Amino acid sequence: MATVTALQYYGRKDVRLEQVPSLPCGPDEVRLQIAYCGICGSDIHEYLGGPIFPPKAGEKHPWTGHQLPVTLGHEMSGTIVEVGSGVSDPKLQVGARVAVNPAWTDRHYGLEPCTACELGMSNICKRYASYGLSAAGGGLATEIVVKHLSCIPLPDSVSLKVGALMEPLAVAWHCIRTSGFQKGQTALILGAGPIGLAILMLLRVWGAKTVVISEPTASRKRMANDFGADLVVDPTRFTAPKNGPDPVVIATQGAVHADGVDVAFDATGIQTTLDTAIAAVRPGGTVFNVAIHEKPLMINLNDLTLSERRLMGGICYTQDDFRDLLQALQKGGIPAEKLITSVVDLDDVVEKGLLELIRNKAAHVKILITPNRVRSVRL
Repeated sequence: MATVTALQYYGRKDVRLEQVPSLPCGPDEVRLQIAYCGICGSDIHEYLGGPIFPPKAGEKHPWTGHQLPVTLGHEMSGTIVEVGSGVSDPKLQVGARVAVNPAWTDRHYGLEPCTACELGMSNICKRYASYGLSAAGGGLATEIVVKHLSCIPLPDSVSLKVGALMEPLAVAWHCIRTSGFQKGQTALILGAGPIGLAILMLLRVWGAKTVVISEPTASRKRMANDFGADLVVDPTRFTAPKNGPDPVVIATQGAVHADGVDVAFDATGIQTTLDTAIAAVRPGGTVFNVAIHEKPLMINLNDLTLSERRLMGGICYTQDDFRDLLQALQKGGIPAEKLITSVVDLDDVVEKGLLELIRNKAAHVKILITPNRVRSVRL
């Protein structure tokens, strides 16, 4: 029986690089030889405290039927090596280079769309699942079989490395689009982690006038400057007077020469950054939550009501986000590969991938994993 090398997730702090059976390629599927797969913050959360998105031990996912162990990895690119008998898309042939939208929604099950899908919000489909978390197969492996609907053909101008970055970039694109951000507006980003930096990078494509970053970590402050922030503020350098103005807000107002920014993106998700985001937005502006919170936060709704500020949030992406992002990548001007801080062989995925991000989080934006046998793939 043919086997695949894959990082199997069994539960909290229990991952194993194992040989698993190679899955058959169904009529509506393609088999990919993985080129690159990024490690996401959600993978770290699963390792340290999961299972969160995968089914719990002894249970099955209600829609995919998948159960532990699951192969991790949902930020992936690869080359098609087999095409199912029912796949007729001329762009999906053996040898084609693709990125993967890992989301499973109603159309993957062949079901009628739920309310969210009917509204064009498939990212919150009630039957949502994902490769690398709750569906069969993941990108931290030598190969994967995916629905042909999940494949995004890559033009020659987009490398396989950038293809593996499209999933987190699509998250950032979705946040910007959903926030209602418009060309010529201003923004504050609280937190220069992978998604915060991706939002910064893409805001330039969207024509932002001024972008301010609030970030305390030295390495990430340098990255924010390198990625084009107009002002980088270290919130730990200030001691705000009791009941006085937030110094990050004062610095932000000075940078945009206004009573606040048009949109504040909170990519940190703690009480202080939420408070700053609300205070830093102009009257009628938008506070957009990017982060997933570990615990509930407090909010005084008068801070929104009395200035008619909007509080919004967003998660994941839709196929439209991938499409529009790919068009922007083709035009150039997005230095996406700057997000990559390390490329690691699959054999070293635990020590130099997962554990490296846990031990030296501030030193990295995105670590890509590549199987040994595809080192010769064209970049």
